[in-house]
Amino acid sequence: MVICSLAVFAQDKIADELKALSDSEQHDKIIEQYASKSKDYSAKSLYYIGLAYYEKEDGSNSIKFMDLSISKDAKDPAPHYYKASILMFMDKYNEAIKSFQTTISLNPNHANSYFKLGYSYNELGKKDLALEAYKKATEQDECPDIAYIRLAEIYSDLNEKDKALEAYYIAKEKISEKSYLYTNVLFNIGIFESLKENYDKAEPMFLELIKLNPKDYNSYAKLVIINYHRKEYNKAKQYKDKLYEAHKKGELKGSKLEDRFIFDQFKLKGKSILAYERFEEGNKKDIYIKHLFHVLDQDDNLEFTILTEYSPFSAESGGKKYLLCMYKGNSHFTFPIGFNDDFKYDDLKKAVIDILEGNVNAGATSTLRPGK
Repeated sequence: MVICSLAVFAQDKIADELKALSDSEQHDKIIEQYASKSKDYSAKSLYYIGLAYYEKEDGSNSIKFMDLSISKDAKDPAPHYYKASILMFMDKYNEAIKSFQTTISLNPNHANSYFKLGYSYNELGKKDLALEAYKKATEQDECPDIAYIRLAEIYSDLNEKDKALEAYYIAKEKISEKSYLYTNVLFNIGIFESLKENYDKAEPMFLELIKLNPKDYNSYAKLVIINYHRKEYNKAKQYKDKLYEAHKKGELKGSKLEDRFIFDQFKLKGKSILAYERFEEGNKKDIYIKHLFHVLDQDDNLEFTILTEYSPFSAESGGKKYLLCMYKGNSHFTFPIGFNDDFKYDDLKKAVIDILEGNVNAGATSTLRPGK
């Protein structure tokens, strides 16, 4: 009995030493001084060695020691969890799922296990099972912030847009404003509310985003669209000016806003129209496009484009600066309608709608050369 007691004491002492080293993140020391002498170590000591390898991103050795720990004490959820996590990182999702399920059976309140279980299911395309796992994660204490966002994304993937929006609102309540994930939540709420045309709810999200980051140019672009929907064009101008300023400074290079931004979108007879404005401006000798109205069919395929085209000949001869044109297939059409820089958008939009409804005939037609 004395010998057994001394052995247990020695093992507890080693486990305490390893825990202290682990808590102080001395992972190399654990591996160098203890890994090779681990034959008779306790389950907890083997776990700490496996954890050290985990922190050093040595998956195979970590799993080796986690398995040794489990063989001595299969009821401790910790080694099962880290083994599952490694398997997940190694893309062995089916094996990871089994280990996460074991972890959860031993510790039903472990939020990270539910979250990673959901991630593994999602990677296998099992979105319904992923959804249930993410929901369970958000019901636990100490739920990781990312779980709230993943839950919203799964709802969106399953085309349950209202539930996705509700999940983003919950995420907004749960995630700290100081978290890098908070801006993701704000932007998505703004997008979903905009899609529902709830602009009074969308606008505050984008305003908060530019307050948090004055260089969040995607949010400026969204605010432009919102104010065009409201016909508050003067209010929209302040956000357009920010985009033009950023473009001149080269701050939009490499982004979707590099040379243009959407300023309006509307539907007409089952077709979606996306209105873009290009940054190119000034008196030039060459033709360039200023506005584009992409006309999409019910499957969101581009059918044709109506545009305002800068005409140096018209501008120099005292005519309108921009002529209304259309690209359809391999043909270019010019209409007897023009605008200057001080045009009213409602007039331009009406002219576009007149073309779409067949109320205006082209004044000239030409065939585009290949590559043009």
